Amino acid sequence: MVSSFNRSPQRYVRIAGVFYLAIIALGLFGEVFVRGALVVSGDAAATAQRIADSPLLWRMGIAGDLLMHVFDLPVIVVLYLVLRPVSEPLALFTTLINVVQTAVLALNKLNLVLPLLLLSGGSTLKTFTPEQLQSLAYLAIKAHSFGFGIGLIFFGVACVVRGYLIFASGFLPKALGVLLVVAGFSYLLNSFALLLAPALASSLFPYVLIPAFIGELLLALWMIFKGVDTREWTKRTAT
Repeated sequence: MVSSFNRSPQRYVRIAGVFYLAIIALGLFGEVFVRGALVVSGDAAATAQRIADSPLLWRMGIAGDLLMHVFDLPVIVVLYLVLRPVSEPLALFTTLINVVQTAVLALNKLNLVLPLLLLSGGSTLKTFTPEQLQSLAYLAIKAHSFGFGIGLIFFGVACVVRGYLIFASGFLPKALGVLLVVAGFSYLLNSFALLLAPALASSLFPYVLIPAFIGELLLALWMIFKGVDTREWTKRTAT
């Protein structure tokens, strides 16, 4: 793949941009249209009832999230190959820490499977009252929120370093690099606020992640429609 990439990076960059855009769309679907619609903040009974009424939607949210993490991998590989000429150690660092983020978030999806098991009413759960099962299901969903925040710490660091590499590259716009650095810091602020000051995190969310959404969306669109400056990339690769 490396030799093919070196001959024609533009095609790979555009394909990775499509995957990146799909990641953003799937992330919005899971957070806004599934969990945002079914999870009632502070109300375990109402949340359990909504999930019980729409189990397929809940399952689709989990499946979409897992597909999003699969799509992470080609994007990570292509961005490594694109940015390697700028600094191979930093490009490798962002790759490794990005893989850690993907692994953490994929494993975290077990917390979303747990409510389905708890609310299924199986024979092994007869010792629990319905209220207890609802509370446990809601607790698993809350644990997923914290697991998501933990995973985004790794991604926030990856965004900051990758933004610097884009800024320094010469074959991608410096503005994209700045936006990605800002996106990384917004992820870090959101995640550490969630862990250290939950009340502050509640007041910041979702506004704190708007810069991240803008930065990543613009990067994905640039990759699809513009790609890299091939001449500058080739020159940087040669040196």
